[in-house]
Amino acid sequence: MKITGTALLIVDIINKMDFEGAENLLAETRPILKSLIDLKHICKEHDIPVIYVNDNFGLWQENVDQIVEECRGGLGDVFVKALHPQEDDYFIIKPKHSGFYGTQLDILLKHLNISRLIITGITTDMCILFTANDAYMREYEIWVPKDCTAAETQDAKEHALEILHTTLSIDCSSSSDVSFD
Repeated sequence: MKITGTALLIVDIINKMDFEGAENLLAETRPILKSLIDLKHICKEHDIPVIYVNDNFGLWQENVDQIVEECRGGLGDVFVKALHPQEDDYFIIKPKHSGFYGTQLDILLKHLNISRLIITGITTDMCILFTANDAYMREYEIWVPKDCTAAETQDAKEHALEILHTTLSIDCSSSSDVSFD
């Protein structure tokens, strides 16, 4: 994968997981944690911008620290601690499923001269799917590494990846299968 013009999106990983089905999502998300941490590290080594695209949890003041603090101590705390946004990371707060809907994401990507997106995080069958679809409509080149996304069930994840791959021609290969040049 070419490095220039690429950004890593981490969708909804800062999450308190206080909803019906959260235990299932937590169980499905634990196995992707190492791959996601490794991918973020590789992106940082190659100066690829990291952009968190996160639910606002009803906190409309758009304060990153407040959202992170809101998610601490809940079921998703392990992800909050492991993937806490760093000082040089970007943080986009979204009100709905897509990272593009009602946000400044597209403006930021244009400002950074981004044409390729690596979309990771949760949930594959909702927020990843909608964000990838909106990115596709905006003509971004997209990679959704299957080992860096999770849904409440493996079947839901696989179904969403199949839609992404067959309908939108998105690369869904594992993060370990791609090299950065």
